[in-house]
Amino acid sequence: MLMVRELGPGGTERQLTELARSLDRSLFQVHVGCFHDGVRANELRATGIPILRLPVTSFMNASVVTGAWRLGRYLRRHKIRLVHTFDYPLNCFGIPVARVFGIPVVLSSQRFHRHLTPSPYLRLLRVTDRIANGIIVNSESVRTEMVENEHVPASRVHLCYNGIDTARFHPDPRVRMPVLQNASLVVGVVCLLRPEKALQTLLRAFAQFSALEPGVRLVIVGSGPEQSGLDSLARELGIREYCVFQPTVADVAPWLRSIDIFVLPSLSEALSNSLMEAMACGCACIASSVGGNPELVRHGETGLLFQAGNVQELLEKLRMLAGEPALRKRLSGAAARAIRERFSLEASAARMREIYSSYLL
Repeated sequence: MLMVRELGPGGTERQLTELARSLDRSLFQVHVGCFHDGVRANELRATGIPILRLPVTSFMNASVVTGAWRLGRYLRRHKIRLVHTFDYPLNCFGIPVARVFGIPVVLSSQRFHRHLTPSPYLRLLRVTDRIANGIIVNSESVRTEMVENEHVPASRVHLCYNGIDTARFHPDPRVRMPVLQNASLVVGVVCLLRPEKALQTLLRAFAQFSALEPGVRLVIVGSGPEQSGLDSLARELGIREYCVFQPTVADVAPWLRSIDIFVLPSLSEALSNSLMEAMACGCACIASSVGGNPELVRHGETGLLFQAGNVQELLEKLRMLAGEPALRKRLSGAAARAIRERFSLEASAARMREIYSSYLL
């Protein structure tokens, strides 16, 4: 059983959904558990994957007991042998419940750096680190953190990179969205608008860049708590008329294929789904050299890296790519090939199948 808090539009939820659909049905009978339904639920049901919705509203009321009992009975009734939780709420809930009900293999996930976890969950997470059979991470950066900082034995930490559906995320056709059709060059990002994404760095660099490059546009696709602040900063910098703020959309691929230069200026990142999707869609990518970004962007080969928070260095990289179309083409082509060869959905599913089988056989 694969478990996540909500079957919503986020990257973790998408990775769970794609994995559930990709696992070999001759080897695995897949079930999914969650606290809340979402847009991914219909995708799973359409392929015949059963979903168990648990009525847990808080870890501080009786719903957690009801949910634990319902989950335990379901696991036993369906003779489930492996439970894999994908986010910290389900790590804290699903791992102990699965252990109590005698599930042979219990795996948790760490898909971003621990310092981003709300503090009330940290103590519980460290307990689950000890009682889970293994922990799945999505980048070498997080693997190193779990071994060196959280003191989990290296033999129990397993790397499985996120996978991208290259049938959906691919470079062609690179046709601009209507709102961007008149732009000479499009700089952009697709992400949740959260503080750790440091999009202020991008806005400040773009403010200087746009003064040097007439006709350029900046597009920010996504929603989140930083949205109003970013809009205000764009106005303060005098660039609001050159910016497109597009709230979260179900299909981001057409937006990515509208972007010439994709910039991910994060202060913290594990393995960014958005960066992988941008690479797959043929964007020339610039990313901050934090976390798992250098595992995706090999500087000068599949993109460019800059020091997080360094506006002037980002500006230099933007000017370099704007002035060298051949370099943009070379980097974007290499990036798309790297995703197809190393970070495809098929490669991720094969690696996860390998991990599961090592515990079950």
